[in-house]
Amino acid sequence: MQLVVGRIGRPHGVRGEVTVEVRTDDPEVRFAAGTSIATDPPARGPLVVESRRWHKGMLLVAFAGVAGRDAAEELRGTMLVIDSADVAPTGDPDEFHDHQLIGLAVVTTGGEPVGEVTDVLHHGQDLLVVRRAGGGDDALIPFVKALVPEVDPEGGRLVVDPPEGLL
Repeated sequence: MQLVVGRIGRPHGVRGEVTVEVRTDDPEVRFAAGTSIATDPPARGPLVVESRRWHKGMLLVAFAGVAGRDAAEELRGTMLVIDSADVAPTGDPDEFHDHQLIGLAVVTTGGEPVGEVTDVLHHGQDLLVVRRAGGGDDALIPFVKALVPEVDPEGGRLVVDPPEGLL
């Protein structure tokens, strides 16, 4: 599975640097000099990080072979992606990456099928978006231990203990 770690924005200056909208929790590693990053669309890459620096809270990156503002402008909107297999486990048994949750079957503590996790939203409270097994509107389940007592990525399932009315 491809994970987006950044999106190339507008050029910065005339030497080929671009702004990057960071979508990773470890930009210092993902955008280290010498790192090769795949792209979406694939024809624009892979891109090799020549240098990176922070400027007024924005990450500026220079890629090898991208010289000048016009070349940088051609990269605008390109997504920078990595393979999910390249993401190291957190080491915390109660912490998960989104890609580990998406696709898991959701069942209640009583074993009743609920559906499948299709997305994870991060809006103050992490929410699991669950496509219901019988169709209808998606269910939004707060991703907290009290409501989601068991997550088993290897087994392909997630157990929920929903209060009355949540589902």
